[in-house]
Amino acid sequence: MTARIRAFGERALLVELGEAFDEALVARARALADAWEALRHGPAVPAYASTLLCFDPERLAPDAAERLVPGLLARAAAAPSRESALVEIPTRYDGPDLADVAARSGLSVDELVAAHSGRDYTAYFLGFLPGFAYCGRLDPRIVAPRLERPRERVPAGAVAVADGQTAVYPLASPGGWRLIGRTDLVLFDPAADPPARIGAGDRVRFVPR
Repeated sequence: MTARIRAFGERALLVELGEAFDEALVARARALADAWEALRHGPAVPAYASTLLCFDPERLAPDAAERLVPGLLARAAAAPSRESALVEIPTRYDGPDLADVAARSGLSVDELVAAHSGRDYTAYFLGFLPGFAYCGRLDPRIVAPRLERPRERVPAGAVAVADGQTAVYPLASPGGWRLIGRTDLVLFDPAADPPARIGAGDRVRFVPR
């Protein structure tokens, strides 16, 4: 589909690139965010098939911001894939939902652990919490719908799966993903540079401990 550009409040534009999950669209959304931030007009937030472009209307008028987007989209489409970092996450597979996810998937616990740890994932984007990276795709054998009722508190470091993706909760929070393990790795540290251990576009590997 042709990209749709619409105002998102008075200080941002939402650029919609598609309507379905597609890894090529995820990469394009991320490239558009990089191109926007290179102009230093403000931060950009990529998602599955859209990018939010933020700006200061006192320095850049909304219509001027919108006129920049077609050129940035062309630049994003032509941009080479950037070098991605590999983030290894030491994981103890002992989460409270581990046996249930294995049973739903028709796998033994050992088979589930092997399936989850046996591939590298792409961090599509960060959201929900600071440092929370949505990573995919899961081995298609793993069946893990979100919980019907989210937990009131998920501990920091919980390794989780849901709807074809995996993530680590960087902070204690409510959450509806199924918990299959935990890690001691700190995923978000406000004093670090950058604060988030995983960045959009990074490769993520879970290493059993």
